[in-house]
Amino acid sequence: MSTPATLQSFIAGRWHGGTAHQPLHSALNNSLIYHTHAETIDFAEVLDYGRKTGIRSLMALDFQQRAARLKALAAYLMERKEELYEISRYTGATRPDSWIDVEGGIGTLYAYASIGSRELPSSNVLHEGPAMPLGKRGGFSGTHILVPRGGVAVHINAFNFPIWGLLEKFAPSFLAAMPCIGKPATATSYVTEALVRMIHASGLVPDGALQLVIGSTGDLLDRLSGFDAVTFTGSADTAAKLRANRNLIANSVPFTAEADSLNCAILAPDVTPDDPEFDLFVKEVAREMTAKAGQKCTAIRRIIVPRTQAEAVAERLRERLVKVTVGDPSIEGVRMGALASKDQQRDVAAQVDRLLAGNELIYGRPEELKLVGDGVHDGAFFAPTLVMCRNAMENDAVHDVEAFGPVSTLMTYDGIDEALALAARGKGSLVSTLVTKDPRTAAYAVPIAAAHHGRVLVLEREASVDSTGHGSPLPQLKHGGPGRAGGGEELGGIRAVKHFLQRTAVQGSPTMLSAITGEYVRGGAVVESEVHPFRKHFEDLRVGDSLLTHRRTVSEADIVNFGGVSGDYFYMHFDDIAAKDTQFGQRIAHGYFVLSAAAGLFVSPAPGPVLANYGLDNLRFVAPVAIGDTIRARLTCKRKVDRNRTDHRGVGQGVVAWDVQVTNQRDELVASYDILTLVAKRA
Repeated sequence: MSTPATLQSFIAGRWHGGTAHQPLHSALNNSLIYHTHAETIDFAEVLDYGRKTGIRSLMALDFQQRAARLKALAAYLMERKEELYEISRYTGATRPDSWIDVEGGIGTLYAYASIGSRELPSSNVLHEGPAMPLGKRGGFSGTHILVPRGGVAVHINAFNFPIWGLLEKFAPSFLAAMPCIGKPATATSYVTEALVRMIHASGLVPDGALQLVIGSTGDLLDRLSGFDAVTFTGSADTAAKLRANRNLIANSVPFTAEADSLNCAILAPDVTPDDPEFDLFVKEVAREMTAKAGQKCTAIRRIIVPRTQAEAVAERLRERLVKVTVGDPSIEGVRMGALASKDQQRDVAAQVDRLLAGNELIYGRPEELKLVGDGVHDGAFFAPTLVMCRNAMENDAVHDVEAFGPVSTLMTYDGIDEALALAARGKGSLVSTLVTKDPRTAAYAVPIAAAHHGRVLVLEREASVDSTGHGSPLPQLKHGGPGRAGGGEELGGIRAVKHFLQRTAVQGSPTMLSAITGEYVRGGAVVESEVHPFRKHFEDLRVGDSLLTHRRTVSEADIVNFGGVSGDYFYMHFDDIAAKDTQFGQRIAHGYFVLSAAAGLFVSPAPGPVLANYGLDNLRFVAPVAIGDTIRARLTCKRKVDRNRTDHRGVGQGVVAWDVQVTNQRDELVASYDILTLVAKRA
């Protein structure tokens, strides 16, 4: 790089700062590449802008529209990813390391765009039903809704993933209409600043929805209210200090921590060196030691193996580690880069010294590290380091000390219960891996391990063909863990969005609940008209539009014919003698015949706005339908979701969920379900 630039914060819709302050150095050769800015930040202004401008601009969009913005933003960033790869190199990351950060972060945007599109309504009220009757006469019911909190989310991130760390928090909070204030770790904040500049240039994020703080958080946490939220990723010690902020405690500000932890991998006693699982175990450990130079909150820090296999595991690991070329990631063949900073290098060295007290160094003598590249001897490199502990039940350090670099401790056990006890000594972690070929071992061990770990990967030859690995948090699954790991949760699909919403119980009549939730609640008022609901375009349909069908009497011929068509000759439908001995006392119609007959009652067969039935939810066969019973159906528009999509002809369409209730001649409910349809908009 040429003259070092001064990073700027992005606050209140403008870029702030210009006077050089703290120097930031390249992890590769310790050259000066950036400065933070010296200007202080008025956090009262930051919060005011987020709460007024940010919330207003986000609430002008609904869940579906915000999901569409996320998808567009992901596409925009993906087209410009090489710019992010280039600047990420100064953190010491290899291309595969940066892939986790850059494309992993962008992929999370895509994932939450998809989750929002599939699971959220085209409004700002999420009904978390079903509604439940609270009285005997049907006039009083209760349910839950989730709505935007009306506050801001402060996201404080670690240095190891300056892109993914922000985006995996931004995506769900953006969907939840909660403006974000991102605070990256200073050491790699230049990567986050480049990302935010790109996001700002896209024009896809509404004003106030994302602000960036470079440098100190000042009095930001002291100014938050109970409607705001804080998330933190980093060390357990820092998490504990932030969590204890007096203002956060006094105002019950939600605080979620995802802290570094001493994650483990267990080689089960059923695996031998001749099994494919043995090589899978060694490969996974070596990858987690060297990926991102070991600077991952999910990295394997404790390698727990049977005492009888310790030497074999150590030898296989040495064979892999000796092949790891360390140096400038831009050079062909380099597989591991540097730590993020010289400070980090010194800290890891100090922690390794603590781990070596009473233990053996199996691999990783600093003097044997051969670096590749010009000028790299001034960089923040650290040798892959493997420590052996043969008395792990008595050695506290291996369960308490984390060297946040390419460092792991191999420890031995006798029996699976001791292995699980060693895993628990870590006092809670983000993830653990169990490598076994025996389902019985997995069935025994995983429920015990699950109490102490946020995620458990069971790895064997079948799973290995698709496994994303020990250290890969996925948007669909929760990322977090108990105890030392912070006690919080991130990601987890729709769960992450709900974390940033306010859940409220609502009570009232079914008609009122329908109006509030935007979703028909059974027992509420319906609207019947001469126009069949299936003849209405998406814009013309109203929640509550309903059709009560004509009746149909079920005959023995119906049952016989349905059995012939379906091939379902279950005795309850065809054996009169056997059926008399059942709880029903007689032959009954197939449940799926009732379903089909109901469709015949409410379907409008001519071409029209309803394009396709693509799903059925919540099906229950509530009561039997016997020969001679008469059924009819009520079809009601339950929910409309405008996904803002068009077909190949450019005609818009939305999703409509229909509530279906099938009743008999005594007005008793016999079947209940929702059907999902695509409905065309007017041309």
